[in-house]
Amino acid sequence: MVDENITVSDNSDIDEGGTAELRGYLSKWTNYIHGWQDRFIVLKDSTLSYYKSELESNLGCRGALCLKKAKVKPHEFDDCRFDVSVNDCVWYLRASNPEEKQQWIDILESFKVESGYGTSSDSSSNGGGLRRHGSVTSLQSTGSNGRTSRRLTEKIAELDTYRELLSKQATQLQQYFDTCLASCPQINDETMEAIDAVKLADGVDLRGCAGGVRATGASFRATCGATIATLQHCVELLRRREKQARQAEELYMALKNQLTEARLASKPGPDHEEGPHSTLPDDEFYDAVETGFDKMEEERCARVVPPAERTRDEVELPPPAVDNRLTVHPLWPEIDRISTEQIQAAFEEVGGGIGWQLFAEEGDMRMYRREVEVDGMVMDPLKAMHKVRGVTAREMCHYFFNPRYRYEWETTLETMTIVEEVSSDALVFHQTFKRIWPASQRDALFWSHVRAADGNTYAVTNHSTTNGDYPPNAGACIRLFVTVCLACRSTWPAGETPTRDNVTTSIAYCSTVNPGGWAPAGVLRAVYKREYPKFLKRFTGYVVEQCRGKPLAI
Repeated sequence: MVDENITVSDNSDIDEGGTAELRGYLSKWTNYIHGWQDRFIVLKDSTLSYYKSELESNLGCRGALCLKKAKVKPHEFDDCRFDVSVNDCVWYLRASNPEEKQQWIDILESFKVESGYGTSSDSSSNGGGLRRHGSVTSLQSTGSNGRTSRRLTEKIAELDTYRELLSKQATQLQQYFDTCLASCPQINDETMEAIDAVKLADGVDLRGCAGGVRATGASFRATCGATIATLQHCVELLRRREKQARQAEELYMALKNQLTEARLASKPGPDHEEGPHSTLPDDEFYDAVETGFDKMEEERCARVVPPAERTRDEVELPPPAVDNRLTVHPLWPEIDRISTEQIQAAFEEVGGGIGWQLFAEEGDMRMYRREVEVDGMVMDPLKAMHKVRGVTAREMCHYFFNPRYRYEWETTLETMTIVEEVSSDALVFHQTFKRIWPASQRDALFWSHVRAADGNTYAVTNHSTTNGDYPPNAGACIRLFVTVCLACRSTWPAGETPTRDNVTTSIAYCSTVNPGGWAPAGVLRAVYKREYPKFLKRFTGYVVEQCRGKPLAI
């Protein structure tokens, strides 16, 4: 069934035997600033063209490829993507679903088969349309081993010598035959009876020529044998030369393909490899990441969030005590130990010899980091201190822990799956994050636990874990390893009843992230400096807005 985004038309203006027109919208990679953009793609008359939109299709295309010489290659990991290339010109295209992608590939490949240009092993090994010729001309043009060329030249010189000898010997034999014919006029073309040459020679006294004739005949026979042997040798040399030429051609095509791949790798594209050998400069890497975050922020601001249809339920708030179901779970020892350590460390002072460096400051917010690298990967521990008025610690942790609200404040989240509901205060999550090119897409598998502590304190701790159903780095995503703690402590004037007007919550946000793969250290630290303050302001602002007009939950 043809996808609704694809149109196949048999236009009357196409000559009989021509190709039906194929058109539809696909996402096309533009550059690392604008990323994927929808473009109107048209296949007609062996040419693949694209336009900004269908409305502009009558104003001239923005680019075109000759499909007869193009290679069509589905992507290794992305089920919706395929690439169309001619030499070092590549179109990265993406359909809305795998079925639509396969329809495009099938039609493009069938067109190439009908036109005599395939992307099979023959055409791909020959450079997508370069044909191999078996003639001597192609052998001379491709060249061969020097030794074989010299030997072949020597054999050709021998054949010239044999040709001269055969010419002289044939002349001598012809003279003898002419003498015999002149001495025996009874021999003519109409003679039907067999002629005894020995008796004839004896009768006309040609014995004097017999010795010369025998010698010339023997020489002629030897020369013919040498000529045949030399010709056989020449044939063998030509076969070797053809084999060498074929090997040289295959080597040439392999080197050409390597050069093409190297040229493509040097150009920014959706598969620009993340790693220490990346050719993208750090400033361009950062510009691309910054643009990706800006686009996410624009989408968040443009999104209209409908008003809540129901009020917050008291039961959904973090419980004041640990749920008994959690204490019998296999993860409980780890959850209890790490949560206790994180809450204790959250409100510790950042001074002294620990090495915390202040890297961002805005109003009541202070953000610190310690520079740590493990195996070349940045794993800087981060710590943010902030104060928010009008909400309590319990409310703050409620919105941070509850998965119902996560899509509303976490702009980088693409998918979220609750792997296991351990208890009312502990869950196991698997999350994938939106890819921000040129970095690879990331995912994380972690348990999340919310608990109360002394002094009107609540905290949410997230820590990476393992699960056999969600193995790390099994697909296109690189696994993040995280330890995050949001610890909140509420205060209000002594002797007063806490209200929205007098309650203040001190927030300590601690984060240690192992990115799971390489990225430029300077770029990561610049992103941290830019994004962490924005994230904390966005989240706290969201909680303040959600709690406005609702009863205070201590």
